[in-house]
Amino acid sequence: MHLLVPFASALSEAGRHTLRDLALPHLDRALARLAPTARLGTDEYSLTPPHEAALAAARGWQGGAGTLPFAAHAAQADGIEVLDLAWGLLTPVHWHLGRDQVTLADPDALALDETASRALFEAVRELFESEGFALAWGAPQRWYAAHESLVDLPCASIDRVVGRNVDRWLPEGRPARLLRRLQNEVQMLLYSHPLNDAREAQGALPVNSFWLSGCGRRQDVEGEEPHADTRLRAPLLSEDWAAWAEAWRALDADALAPLADALERGEPASLTLCGERFAQRFDLAEGSLWSRLGRRFKHPGPADVLEAL
Repeated sequence: MHLLVPFASALSEAGRHTLRDLALPHLDRALARLAPTARLGTDEYSLTPPHEAALAAARGWQGGAGTLPFAAHAAQADGIEVLDLAWGLLTPVHWHLGRDQVTLADPDALALDETASRALFEAVRELFESEGFALAWGAPQRWYAAHESLVDLPCASIDRVVGRNVDRWLPEGRPARLLRRLQNEVQMLLYSHPLNDAREAQGALPVNSFWLSGCGRRQDVEGEEPHADTRLRAPLLSEDWAAWAEAWRALDADALAPLADALERGEPASLTLCGERFAQRFDLAEGSLWSRLGRRFKHPGPADVLEAL
């Protein structure tokens, strides 16, 4: 058993305040029998968020920040023949134009169905194919592009960009110039697309751009992959702290209770908690009986552990 919890912590003062007031008894039980082991991450500006870095490490992937092949892995899972091509994930998104910056809305807020997604995908396909890209549709929120320029193009995970100014996170350098031009052309094409006119008339957000991420060639998955519980993602990204606290309490009861039970029976189990800067893995504590007993009565509490992420 290996449970991975993305978005387990927040750097904002409101998020920290929420953590301090949050009772997580089953996480506390688990921490009493776990010892910290591998720690990944640097800061909140890394292109790859800690939960993705932890997943990549568990899969045995090689690559730096922003160059881990999540797109090729997802494309293969969607039934696409990835071969030895370099793939990138094109997520259809809404860019919100503000007074001083452009921010990216959570793609889940678009509520794209298959019919609408395929229509928009077909609308932009020719723009990419005219530049030598191969495109494939995987799911309403997952379009894929293959091109040699994507082999080692560092791209920010969309989880880094939701609700934030996109300028800071756009790909840079010579290989990214073509993508920036395509992004401008896609935006112009979608601006006047009838489907977007209909969406706006219904009060829905228009799809007016895409976000590229997860570029690279497919790598084999080695080892046992952890179970990622993603229920904290949406409330944290929307900064709905009441909903985030409620999701944390549910996760504590549903996912962490059986893990703590397994640990108390002496069964091997692991937990990886991921914040905005770091992912911290915990494994069953080893050592003498006295050291294990001592840890049960004196160990860092959940708030202290989570705030350090």
